[in-house]
Amino acid sequence: MNRDDSKIQVFISHSSIDTWVAKQIALQIENCGARFFLDEADIHHGDDFEEKIIQAAHASSELLVLLTPWSTTRPYIWLEMGIFWGNYTRIVGVLHGLKTNELAMDERIPILLKRTHLLDINEIDS
Repeated sequence: MNRDDSKIQVFISHSSIDTWVAKQIALQIENCGARFFLDEADIHHGDDFEEKIIQAAHASSELLVLLTPWSTTRPYIWLEMGIFWGNYTRIVGVLHGLKTNELAMDERIPILLKRTHLLDINEIDS
């Protein structure tokens, strides 16, 4: 995909189970005039997966992490969040199939997410 490098890039972190939803979010990001990084669209067979993730994270101005019952158990979600957190880059959490109070009570969830204003997927337009 040929994308304008002058546009803001949003890195979309998600579980593979949530790929369809992540693609819909990517379309909305594109409709807002920004670029997106989505592993499904931007990592190809033969690419070094981890290297592509790191490169895309450094090229992105924010992380949108899709938080679902499946994604919170995936190591790459936490790896990607760690990269952005370590770079002091904006992280936006979008809840799909989870509630804020469920995350708050889950001891596996880092305090970073618990103190962040999270959006329900139905509020994504905001």
